Amino acid sequence: MAQINSYLTFGGNCREAMTFYQSCLGGELYFQTIGESPMADKMPAKIKDLILHSTLTLGNLILMASDMTPQSGLTVGNAVSLMLDCTSEEEIKGYYEKLSAGGEATHPLEESFWGALFGDLTDKYGNHWILNYTRPEK
Repeated sequence: MAQINSYLTFGGNCREAMTFYQSCLGGELYFQTIGESPMADKMPAKIKDLILHSTLTLGNLILMASDMTPQSGLTVGNAVSLMLDCTSEEEIKGYYEKLSAGGEATHPLEESFWGALFGDLTDKYGNHWILNYTRPEK
């Protein structure tokens, strides 16, 4: 079956943001700079330290990112959210606290009508996160 992964685009601070996400979520982090890629000789020297591709992997969680913005520029908006479906109350609380640091806790964690602990936030890089922990049925 196909799988959808989140792919974020940054305007020069991909390494910083992905390192932050690793500090919040854990996992293995990989970076490839433009200067390390086969296209390095075709690119201006001033962008060789920018991230061509980055992957943060923790089990089934895969978050990818790049500094490669389109020619039209980078527009951070609210059309895409990153959804974390957590496995415990401790996990969701820890992720919420770490990811909201320096950002905005737009919807603090609370019990939802569908029986889950739920909340959302905008992190310090302008990305919107939705966090959910569905409690086991008793």
